[in-house]
Amino acid sequence: MIAFFQQFSPVIQALFATLFTWAVTALGSAFVFFGKTVTRKLLVAMLGFAAGVMIAASFFSLLLPAIDMAEASGVPGWLPAVVGFLAGGAFLWGVDKLLPHLHQGLAMNQAEGIKTKWQRSVLLVLAITLHNIPEGLAVGVAFGAVAAGVPSASLTSALALALGIGLQNFPEGMAVSLPLRGEGLSKGKAFFMGQLSGVVEPIAGVLGALAVIAMRPILPYALSFAAGAMIYVVVEELIPEAQRGESTDIATIGVMIGFALMTFLDVALG
Repeated sequence: MIAFFQQFSPVIQALFATLFTWAVTALGSAFVFFGKTVTRKLLVAMLGFAAGVMIAASFFSLLLPAIDMAEASGVPGWLPAVVGFLAGGAFLWGVDKLLPHLHQGLAMNQAEGIKTKWQRSVLLVLAITLHNIPEGLAVGVAFGAVAAGVPSASLTSALALALGIGLQNFPEGMAVSLPLRGEGLSKGKAFFMGQLSGVVEPIAGVLGALAVIAMRPILPYALSFAAGAMIYVVVEELIPEAQRGESTDIATIGVMIGFALMTFLDVALG
């Protein structure tokens, strides 16, 4: 697989990797053809797993390379890590306030973002799409870091990041399409809406790779930006949603497993 990717430019590599993460989202969404509902315990376990993967990826695949690259260029390692991290969180905060979306299990009057008359199903999909923006961006800038020659970045580690994001996208696809099916949508429409939430990842991935290649000095900030955006999603959306109601211990176990798996992928394969 490494040899296959090496023959392409970093932008094409990022495109292939994020098309993979999108495809895994679609694969998870396809489970709507075999069932109609998802239990609360399974849902919180999936949310916790996604949170664990994103936390580990933020440090090992994004912040650590950003610090190493900054120090190698004579810049204090903390500067891009702190500035980029806070900027990524601020960006997602702004998107969260503007983008209309609704979290599973909440009433329509609890929708966030700009008020609209969009259907409930659309708002539910947009809530997951919000998660996927920093995920695609993270994969894109990871491949850009490889092209820039960051010491702690490698093609293997970028692929490990894409694999980790893809793995947590599988239950994420289920978490979109199955509830939509439970609310009365047809199987075909529930699948279409579920996989649609992952479309933003290839877009964000290509844009991220293009940005860091065109403006190499911003790479440490871009890596930290993606990390901040992902941590914002984890703290603002995933963990609170997983901790609502009962089965909070299952969500916590999911976080631990997700973190451990992403750590293994990044350290062992990277």
